[in-house]
Amino acid sequence: MSTKPDPALTLPVVDQAALPCVALLGNPNAGKTSLFNRLTGLRAHTANFPGTTVEHRRARIELGGAPATLIDLPGVYSLEPSSPDEAVAVAVLRGEEARVPRPDALVVVVDSTNLERNLPLVSQALELGLPTIVALNLTDLADRLGVRIDLRKLSQELGCTLVAVSARTGSGIPELQSAITALLAERPVPVSAPHSCACTTCGGCGYTARFHWAEGVTRASVVETSPRAAAMTDALDTLFTHPVIGLGAFALVMTGFFVLVFWVAQFPMAWMDAAFAWAGGWTQQVMPPGVMQSFVADGVIGGVGGMLIFLPQICLLFFALALLEDSGYLSRASLVMDKLMRRVGLPGKAFVPMLSAHACAIPAIMASRVIEDRRDRLVTIMVLPLLTCSARVPVYALMVGLLFPGSPLTQAAVFAGCYALGAAAAFGMAWVFRKTILKGQPRPLVIELPNYRRPSLRDALLVTMDRAWAFIRNAGTTILLICLVMWALATFPRTPESELPSEVQAQVAQLRQQGDDPAAQALIGQAQLERSFAGAIGRFVQPVFDPLGFDWRMSIGVVSSFAAREAIVSSLSVLYGMGDDGADDQPSLLAKMRAARGPGGGPAFNVPTCLSLLVFYVLAMQCLPTQAVTWRETGTWTWPALQLAYMSVLAYVAAWGTHAAASALLGA
Repeated sequence: MSTKPDPALTLPVVDQAALPCVALLGNPNAGKTSLFNRLTGLRAHTANFPGTTVEHRRARIELGGAPATLIDLPGVYSLEPSSPDEAVAVAVLRGEEARVPRPDALVVVVDSTNLERNLPLVSQALELGLPTIVALNLTDLADRLGVRIDLRKLSQELGCTLVAVSARTGSGIPELQSAITALLAERPVPVSAPHSCACTTCGGCGYTARFHWAEGVTRASVVETSPRAAAMTDALDTLFTHPVIGLGAFALVMTGFFVLVFWVAQFPMAWMDAAFAWAGGWTQQVMPPGVMQSFVADGVIGGVGGMLIFLPQICLLFFALALLEDSGYLSRASLVMDKLMRRVGLPGKAFVPMLSAHACAIPAIMASRVIEDRRDRLVTIMVLPLLTCSARVPVYALMVGLLFPGSPLTQAAVFAGCYALGAAAAFGMAWVFRKTILKGQPRPLVIELPNYRRPSLRDALLVTMDRAWAFIRNAGTTILLICLVMWALATFPRTPESELPSEVQAQVAQLRQQGDDPAAQALIGQAQLERSFAGAIGRFVQPVFDPLGFDWRMSIGVVSSFAAREAIVSSLSVLYGMGDDGADDQPSLLAKMRAARGPGGGPAFNVPTCLSLLVFYVLAMQCLPTQAVTWRETGTWTWPALQLAYMSVLAYVAAWGTHAAASALLGA
């Protein structure tokens, strides 16, 4: 074992380098990560292997009362690497990965419903010479499918310890923990079965020997199968992978998914909105008027609160997606979408990066490394940022909340339309690139279809909590910093009331004579805001965005969001929330924006403007970190510059057309 400590695993009291290390290895869809979650719970953290973009998870666990490190290696099909994930996994298992100790024991996770397909990887793992346990996972699903495995016979064939488990139900987990503890104590060398070929002149017969061995072991160990279960799977696949019915099913599933997200999320969002409004009002009551009161109420509470009220929707979004993926349905959806993707010039292997782009474009661009052909990979990288990432969700939620309050069904339809527009734009631009600067034919998709299974609520909750914490961490760092900068720009320089224009002073005096002091204070606040640094910047850039229906506050929000898309929500919360300190009751953040008035006295967020802003954020780049990753993956600034240029033009033209069309239809 390496004696070099891993700084990512710094733990109290125990020397991390001295801890025994156990690695989990397995095919994708074998339930390896679910088993890792079952063994570790919330103690895990995610990081990249040093010098790579390949992610892994690790945690400290207790085995027999002693601590150990558990590493979840990337899902692989072979230890003869043909992808970055496989290369990293092999390097770790051979002790060649920097700052990662070679495992003291190996747990190979096998899908008990697809034994023959998983065993070739087991044969390669046994040849490493590491103490090895085979964890036969998904046993509950195998029972339902009528698959009966002779565990004793299978263990004899493999020559190593075998434990039947179910990561979903927790069955067999104590036995697996005991087996790992015993393995670390004894450290036996596994008996290598006769599944490899000694021939040095033939590169293909080794593969053939492994699969023949796996086929023989499966025949000897599987004692009963149910053709009825297989027939049901085939019948469902006939529907879900049909070129027409499958697309309809996908559209129906996603529509229901968005309706559920909006209907459930509206209640906690309303509570959080009211809570932040109360916190802002309470701050104004207990703190004396002045800069510090505005800093806390408008800068911190108003900015961060305007972001966090969308946390319920983001949690529900990832929870539902995790359930769909765990059920096996998303693999069928990818097969259906592949046929459409290849028609517009996208490679089949682009579906996995495109799916992950709905969380964030940065790991999606990194994941495009699985695409071997350079032209296919460039097309994929160029269109990935058009797909809706989680950073856009708060912007969508804000606009549809302003447009259709109290109508979850309509909100869900518009929300789904935003996702559809992003996907359509990605497909359209892929077709354009294939017809112009990146000509060529994409390769078809070869994908494994896992068995249908009951999704794990526990795993879905763990995924949701991980994503939620990442969102909160972002709101507490980058977004908070942007909020405070925006508050400072909107606060300084402070123009005394006596130096405001004479017409404003006259209106203030008239309101005070009428006894409407809150309205007078609001008028003073708005006049001071327009004369701040933010007002000057907003008026400078506003002519550019005026054709889109944006006033100066929206314009400066757009500019501020180039660092992070979701920053516009907090920026607008700060800008539209300032200037109403004289109100007796602090309105909610959404109520402030609904009440905001534009230059002509009408609602600032009318229907054409909201639709224009939605379309703009569906299509605009607005993410500098994504540009940096595009540069790193392509090795030149040419592609990120082209990416920024075409997305900005596309967003501007589409938003202008949307605003013009909506204004004409509504007479606005």
